[in-house]
Amino acid sequence: MASRRKPRKGEGRPTAFKPEFVAQAVKLAELGATDREIAEFFDVSERTIYRWQHEHAEFCHALKVGKEAADERVVKSLYRRAVGYTFDAVKILAPKGDGAPIYAPYVEHVAPDTTACIFWLKNRRRDDWRDKVDHEMTGKDGGAIAVADATPVEIARRIAFALGQGLRAAEQETA
Repeated sequence: MASRRKPRKGEGRPTAFKPEFVAQAVKLAELGATDREIAEFFDVSERTIYRWQHEHAEFCHALKVGKEAADERVVKSLYRRAVGYTFDAVKILAPKGDGAPIYAPYVEHVAPDTTACIFWLKNRRRDDWRDKVDHEMTGKDGGAIAVADATPVEIARRIAFALGQGLRAAEQETA
């Protein structure tokens, strides 16, 4: 059996990367494309996209810039949803018969969205808005919890007792 030697630098399959991919990558990332979708666009594997980012600084930078732009649009949209906003709109009315449509411009108001507000506050003001609840357990009269070592036989007795109590309660409910 012949052994395979490791290819030297410069040997092997030529890269499919082209300089024009940089501009395309920026546009794709700005539109919100994931690394997988970018790989599908260039007809390569996702791993190849990661390799290109490592080997071509301009490609890596292009993806970062594009993704930051897309993320910033989402941040602005979330903020607008959280506080509400207004926009100009046009209602098109069609009169009976063959009359020309009537265009009625108006200002529409979108009320603040409670879910967007909560999401924003939980991320921006964690200490005041987090869902975390602190639980504190204490022993008898608010003191420390007593911990005692038990033998396997004692543990088995306690389990049997608890099961017996549960069985009796179930029997009483069905009676």
